[in-house]
Amino acid sequence: MTLLRKKRIFYLLLSFLVIFCVFALRIAWIQTHSALKSVTIGGKTINELAVRQREESIELDSGRGHFMDRNGVPLTGGLTWTPILFPIKEVPAVQKLNKLAALLNTTPSTLRGIWSKLDKPYVWPEAGTSRIASEKTKKDPMKLNIEEAERFPDLNGLEVLPYVSRYMPGERGNQWLGYVAQRPDVIQKLRVEKHHPELSLTLQIGASGLEKTFDGLLRGNGGSVRAAYTIDGAKRPIEGIGTRIKADNSRYYPLQIRTTIDEQIQRDIERLVTQMHIQEGAVTVLDAVTGDIVAMVSLPFYNPNQIDPSVSNWSNRAVKAAVPGSIFKTVIAAAALEEGVSSPKETFYCNGTYGKYGIACWKKGGHGPITLEDGFAKSCNAVFAALGERLSSESIAAAASKLGLGRTIGWETASFLGGPPLKQLDQEEQGQVFYARTKADGGVRAQTALGQRDVLVSPLQAANLVVTLLHGGQVTAPRIASEIRFKDGTLMASFPRQTAPSSAGQISPRTAKLLLSWMRRVVTDGTGQSLEQAKWPLAGKSGTAQVEHGGKTLNHQWFIGYGPTHNPKYALAVLVQNRPAESKHQAKELFWRVMDLLASDPQK
Repeated sequence: MTLLRKKRIFYLLLSFLVIFCVFALRIAWIQTHSALKSVTIGGKTINELAVRQREESIELDSGRGHFMDRNGVPLTGGLTWTPILFPIKEVPAVQKLNKLAALLNTTPSTLRGIWSKLDKPYVWPEAGTSRIASEKTKKDPMKLNIEEAERFPDLNGLEVLPYVSRYMPGERGNQWLGYVAQRPDVIQKLRVEKHHPELSLTLQIGASGLEKTFDGLLRGNGGSVRAAYTIDGAKRPIEGIGTRIKADNSRYYPLQIRTTIDEQIQRDIERLVTQMHIQEGAVTVLDAVTGDIVAMVSLPFYNPNQIDPSVSNWSNRAVKAAVPGSIFKTVIAAAALEEGVSSPKETFYCNGTYGKYGIACWKKGGHGPITLEDGFAKSCNAVFAALGERLSSESIAAAASKLGLGRTIGWETASFLGGPPLKQLDQEEQGQVFYARTKADGGVRAQTALGQRDVLVSPLQAANLVVTLLHGGQVTAPRIASEIRFKDGTLMASFPRQTAPSSAGQISPRTAKLLLSWMRRVVTDGTGQSLEQAKWPLAGKSGTAQVEHGGKTLNHQWFIGYGPTHNPKYALAVLVQNRPAESKHQAKELFWRVMDLLASDPQK
């Protein structure tokens, strides 16, 4: 393929991506090459069917729909120049491959060994990979700019073509996006149950995250682009034909899905947790006004281009339930106030131990005489163990449900566009308050009140609990997608904000307001005083939960809250998992530093 023609293809593809960024749509790429025609070579006419039988083709763009962030920044679909090797009979000799091998970061002999064994087109991988990657260990394609692409030699069977990568290279903490993979078992089911016999068994479909929940809308319904390298029956290039580009055209597809995610904030938090050397956990940032998901970082990171199903790093810990520790005292305080079993100024006495059930306060020697309000700010275990014994298990479970715990809360609908139900969040766990078979006696309730025993809460639920308080007790249903548009930019569907009410009702605005003020006292007078150094005035609740992990007793560290207190913009939940006992409370520091990032955001 001539350089002029390569540039023409590249700039047409580049124009497509620019339009996608601005208008959230994609146009047909290369209409003039959308169909193969009969050609004459050496006085002999070769018809379209004959040429097609001698093509080696590769997909440059699958036509699958794309995601963007709330500002229109693309989250999938990166366009670069990529070297592609096509299987041919006469692979260049080793001595002719020196320049190409150097550009591909490999040796001439290795390059020739790979090329000579090809039975299908091969996208050269990044950073000198010297073997053909399997589908399971698929590598990121080599990415070149136009100047680098121009340096490649003109060799039969080699093309440097514009190539659309589904994901950016490297590891990220955006497991909510998910990944695509070949799932023949799923395709077979779709062929039979959904009457889609046209689906190829090798089609890449959503396997997790948004890729999975929106797969039926994203799946290649149009706009695919392929490059076909023509050879004769002996696998020799046919002179005069070269590489052909074929594009399917559709006015409406592929679709574009706008998320509620702010990609810049997402990346900033990912960099921050990396700098802090945090290994396990999650950070969830919600818009305090809308309840929308602004960022959701899960650790450890994953690479959507290299998924090993046996390794769980692709799982989104932000929606997975974990032992919450003292952040659950917010629920107990709400239950006690709503049920009238205590009041803010009631005085308890803490001597460092509760006296039964093996419960001790975190402060050696205890807090002495302490009110409920101060007990919340200082996270006194004696106060809340006593409240747990006073409350019934039904009251505790009801208060949790009223605050959005013990059930899934992500945005969903029973029917979407007249079709099947749509649930935006993949992998979301409902958590629990009491294990179903546990007899909730006084000891169980006392331990439950401290956020231990059987209690499980996800970071998403914890952040949404804060939003619930900010909304006067009304539980919102967090969105991660706001709308879908057709390729031409017209609106296909929107996802209106919605609530997730509990059958138990909701807590009163008065209780919600009181708990928010107590969260402020946690920072001014309690366990979160180090946050007074933050750029914004903040409010929150800390938590530490003991867990058994790998035969050791470790801690889950939590901090939840909101800021700025005078005009709340964000609600935030931080979970740092499996920390050594007595170690520094990283969740508190991370909460503070994330809030400082948000305070520095020019769009705040």
